[in-house]
Amino acid sequence: MVFRMKMKLPKDYPYLYETHLHTSQSSACARYTGAQMAKACKEAGYTGIIVTDHNWGGNTAVNRRMPWKLWVEEFAKGYEDAAKMGRRIGLDVFFGYEAGYRGTEFLIFGLDKEFMLGHPALKTATVQEQFRLVQEGGGMVIHAHPFREESYIPEIRLYPGYVDGVEGINATHSNPKSTAHNDPAFDAKAVAYAREHGLFLTAGSDIHSTDLFGGGMAFRRRMKSIQDLISALRSGEDYVLTDGVVWYRKDGERM
Repeated sequence: MVFRMKMKLPKDYPYLYETHLHTSQSSACARYTGAQMAKACKEAGYTGIIVTDHNWGGNTAVNRRMPWKLWVEEFAKGYEDAAKMGRRIGLDVFFGYEAGYRGTEFLIFGLDKEFMLGHPALKTATVQEQFRLVQEGGGMVIHAHPFREESYIPEIRLYPGYVDGVEGINATHSNPKSTAHNDPAFDAKAVAYAREHGLFLTAGSDIHSTDLFGGGMAFRRRMKSIQDLISALRSGEDYVLTDGVVWYRKDGERM
């Protein structure tokens, strides 16, 4: 069932992007296809989404025993399904993924299927090697929900020297619609951590179904591509953050 919400955006920030979204084709924990997720987000008022399915180190829906090239082709199907729908309905759909490393997770922006196909070393990379490879590909590493405490996360591991930014607002932690990971303190700690190390903040819903939370990042202008979004973050361009209920400035302060 599609949750038919319509986001109310701050007047000066009319372009809302969901930066943390899963599809059933590629994430075992997701409930809806890329096309269904794209359609729901468009109806809710999003300008665009970044599809961030779980990779081989996390809760992937794709058989890890597949040869690398076949695995990548299968893994990309959730994104490709969403992108096809996005072109049809006017929603920007960008490729990303959520990389898992012994329970610690990172959002990877800016790579594409072709880069992944040509770099099988990604599969066995350490956190440090991952950062180097992603930088080499023109991408960006965001530490996802760094202070979340759950059974699948054996310990909090922090890598301030090997990430570009921090997911400071994860809607599952604070949105009243969320039924998992509910603790706003996870976000408060993430914001403080980012400030301590001079890292920028992102926000996303970590959404797995069409019952949307409304989290994400809103900009003053439309992003032309994932590389444009990366440039906006690197250059300090203005934006705001939300968990779908409360709006925050890009430094994490409540508006």
